Amino acid sequence: MGDVLAGNHAVWEFDSDSVLIRFARGIRTRRLWNALGQRRIPYEALSGLSLTPGKRDTVVLRAVPRPGADPLMEAADGQLKEVCDPYRLVLPGDRAAQATALTEALRPALGPAREAPSFLVEVPEPPLVLKAYDARAAFDGSTVGFRWSRTGASSTKWKAGDREYQLAELGGVEWCTPEGPGGHLRLRLRDGGADTAPDHDPAAVVFALGYGAVHESLPFAAAVLSALRARTPVASVPPARQSSEPAEGSDRMRHLSELHGAGLLTDAEYAALRDRFAAEAG
Repeated sequence: MGDVLAGNHAVWEFDSDSVLIRFARGIRTRRLWNALGQRRIPYEALSGLSLTPGKRDTVVLRAVPRPGADPLMEAADGQLKEVCDPYRLVLPGDRAAQATALTEALRPALGPAREAPSFLVEVPEPPLVLKAYDARAAFDGSTVGFRWSRTGASSTKWKAGDREYQLAELGGVEWCTPEGPGGHLRLRLRDGGADTAPDHDPAAVVFALGYGAVHESLPFAAAVLSALRARTPVASVPPARQSSEPAEGSDRMRHLSELHGAGLLTDAEYAALRDRFAAEAG
């Protein structure tokens, strides 16, 4: 398409299948946007576009990401303030007509409102480092490591020692914004783990003022979440046996494999359900 919308702190460049969002750099730009730099959003990762009046003769263009399409927004889980929303563009009022025409032209290319089958938007790639209040966290693409701080870590964490978690051990990531009390990043273990407070959980790091800010911790959490979703099922689980099952059974098996690959089923749960479905089909 080649259309461009230049707004406050960002420029959106519209191509045939995606929009490239370039965030301006500067002291008045949100630190999260500075950290992201730019993002390419496929139209299939969006379920809607809207244009509403803003303040001081501006209009606000909002793109609505599909559930499950963007690991950054999945990790944020609704905790981002509106002014930090990377899918929000504030435009001068005289761009309203152009923005309206673009939103109408793009609607047929957008994805459905239902959850995306996989992440469609890229996030910062490892290696990534996060300095939290009680630890230094690092992610190299396959392992998350926590190195405890002498001054910030609890005695429980010191006794547990520095930790390393392979992706195969993880079932999810929990991010709680550092802009409020209780900010932390917790790795959800596939075996359940202990249900303890983040400052005593060896699978969690806690945030404080100046330690683990949104622009550092949220991309870190999103990168781990994206890697978890992308990983293949564990090799120790044998593939489902072949059968002449109907299409419905194939869909169930495929969905089961997706849940296991995303870490939402343990090896034992996957194997048990797989064998049950295969028996029903046979």
